[in-house]
Amino acid sequence: MNRLNILTFPDPRLRKKAIPITAFDKDLEKKADDMLFTMYEDKGIGLAATQVDIHERLIVIDLSEDRSEPLIIINPSYTVLDDTLEVSKEGCLSIPTFQQEVPRAKEIELTYQDLNGREQKLIADGLLGYCIQHEIDHLNGKLLVDYASSLKRSRIKEKLMKSKDVKNKN
Repeated sequence: MNRLNILTFPDPRLRKKAIPITAFDKDLEKKADDMLFTMYEDKGIGLAATQVDIHERLIVIDLSEDRSEPLIIINPSYTVLDDTLEVSKEGCLSIPTFQQEVPRAKEIELTYQDLNGREQKLIADGLLGYCIQHEIDHLNGKLLVDYASSLKRSRIKEKLMKSKDVKNKN
């Protein structure tokens, strides 16, 4: 497995919309494996392909403590089952050190394909529901900072740009 480079805000590639996957083959399996490896290495619980500069509708999630329950989600869409909004504080591997409270639908029904191209359905709420909605945002070019005020967004952008400048000088 290969560790992939996670793009960080304000990289414009994070805004690119992902396209549907049509080939369910070994290459897709390798992408999913590499994404899981990268997510685990960076101690994340979810990762969208867009975040690693692969602009296809692919997400990996694992909420288990021991990394034993990977969920590979291809071509996802969801329907809101309970439109009560719950606010959760979210973080993102593409925006290190930044957290933002985000209102999300309480319960969703996820429709997706597995690695073999078979359609699957899943009812999700709580952390899994939030994570799915967050990662689908990525596939659609929407970022966690989009839920923040423009002032807060400018500050985090400035902070991350300074951090990159310091790393590049070393």
